[in-house]
Amino acid sequence: MIAKAAQPIRRPWYRPSLTTQIMIGLVVGGFVGWLRPDWGNAVYFLRDIFINLIKSIIAPLVFSTIVVGIAGAGALRKVGRMGIKALIYFELVTTAALFIGLAVVNFIKPGLGVTLAAANTDVLKTIEQNHPKSFVETIVHVFPSSVIESMVRGDVLQIVAFSVLFALAVSAVGEKGKPIIRAMESLSQIMFKFTNYVMMFAPIGVGAAMAHTIGTQGPGVLMNLGKLIGSLYLALVIFVVSIFGLVIWIARIPLRQFVKAVREPAALAFATTSSESALPKAM
Repeated sequence: MIAKAAQPIRRPWYRPSLTTQIMIGLVVGGFVGWLRPDWGNAVYFLRDIFINLIKSIIAPLVFSTIVVGIAGAGALRKVGRMGIKALIYFELVTTAALFIGLAVVNFIKPGLGVTLAAANTDVLKTIEQNHPKSFVETIVHVFPSSVIESMVRGDVLQIVAFSVLFALAVSAVGEKGKPIIRAMESLSQIMFKFTNYVMMFAPIGVGAAMAHTIGTQGPGVLMNLGKLIGSLYLALVIFVVSIFGLVIWIARIPLRQFVKAVREPAALAFATTSSESALPKAM
């Protein structure tokens, strides 16, 4: 007798997925900001609370998961191979994203016809201070002088660099490093649970952000920048279909599994316009 395949449990209609909740919050927030701009301004603090909670998750979550992933792998040779593969993948994918973005923006020219506001001297000073770093400056910046300061600033690149070196040291000391690995495993599990609690607040935070945007700038701002936004998402679609499509084909990852894994982080990043807000959920 052949056993029947287990059927996936359907989610009740009154308990929608996080993606659906975020989209509902996005739409409701847009209508609130359009119909009652004063309400949109009044609830903006909810968006700030949500973003602050998200930022508080990043440092301990990234640190603990990297240490567990690398130190728990065992042999340093195996860890080294993982690191080299990850570096090559990152460089290739980043370069591909750069070329796709340049191709789309030069073909569509989304900036034509967009009228910018008068220049703000404070903004100009900030831009001057944040001039593009040279290659050597970028390499130096990767390695923090104080990991605590890096965590306070939320500098993910420095946190990752410190975490990798720390994990290699933990792996190198052998048995003496096992308590650290167990502690990091506990910390990562706690942070994942903490992330789930924060994600329950995501629809409210997203709705507040959209209500404030529409309430202060009006729905017309979305139309004025529609071409710019459209070109951005066209580039993203091309990138996801071509590059990620190739990656999941090479890695033999089922398409449905990939879409299920990325839909909630993607919806969260889209709604909050912050990739940081999506990082904990993606991990």
